[in-house]
Amino acid sequence: MSKRFLGLAGSLALTLATAGTALAQDTKPPTTVQDTKPTTTVTTQTTKTVQHPDGSYSVIQYPADKEVIVDLTPGATLTGAKGAARVMRSGDATTINLDLTGLPSDTAALNVYAVDSTNKVTLLGPVTVASGGAKQTFTTPLDRFMIVLSPEANLTTVAESTPVLFRSAVPQGFAVVPHSSSGERDGAAVGERVAATTTTGATSAYNVPLLGIPGFRRGTDTELKINFAGEMTGTRANVSLEPRKDGPTTIKMRFHELKNAPGGKRYVLWAVGPDNQYTRLGQVINTGQRNEAQIQTETALTDFGLFITAEEADAPTPAGAIVGTIVK
Repeated sequence: MSKRFLGLAGSLALTLATAGTALAQDTKPPTTVQDTKPTTTVTTQTTKTVQHPDGSYSVIQYPADKEVIVDLTPGATLTGAKGAARVMRSGDATTINLDLTGLPSDTAALNVYAVDSTNKVTLLGPVTVASGGAKQTFTTPLDRFMIVLSPEANLTTVAESTPVLFRSAVPQGFAVVPHSSSGERDGAAVGERVAATTTTGATSAYNVPLLGIPGFRRGTDTELKINFAGEMTGTRANVSLEPRKDGPTTIKMRFHELKNAPGGKRYVLWAVGPDNQYTRLGQVINTGQRNEAQIQTETALTDFGLFITAEEADAPTPAGAIVGTIVK
């Protein structure tokens, strides 16, 4: 009996020891797995609306296969009137769905015009007004224009004296197409000077003309002028640009008489596009010990203005005063 009892006791002790070991293993703290997936930051760039302050010129380019809602700004004599247009460009035609409300009871008829960047006026058709409103659809082959409504039936141009009852505003996110002259150079409309407004965060107003790059002959160097001002008065520079046949535009600038400008400054060359976005093209750090320096760069912008600012430090957007403006 004693041998059997001892055997049973030994088996029981072994079983308890094994169970204790297993329990100790099962109660270890769980391993934490840290999620190391990278965080992706998406930066959204917002394009500002750019138009003439008085709203008198609002030509935009309508994108293909995308409906654009355009507000029609009423003239001063149309109190309470409202207008809008749904514009859709598809293929070779642009459709304009007009909707007018709140017109005076004595409004009989209006004429709808498309006005392009050369101020060429195209009659789209008359609008019949009933009960103070009108809904009508028009088509045009144009893709760059503003909409003007006038009681005049034979407009040939739009000027300050033109009786305009409605004029299209610039939709949010669109930029005005620069004025063009009726003359052409190398088959493209020649751009007129259009001011770019100040980017948020800049400390001074930048009033810079667009150069009208589409009007320059591709594959050929064109000499430009530069008007120096402020601390760079007395400095000279040669400026040329070449719209290359493969797309980008090459810009060359060679400074002379830099000793006439204060040393220790960064003179930065900027491009500003029709959308009012600034591109830093290059800089010269004036040591005060040399007379000449050069910037050679290129940009993919299809049209732009060029100017130089004096900066105390490197920055992604202009902050200093304009000391040079490039003109044709």
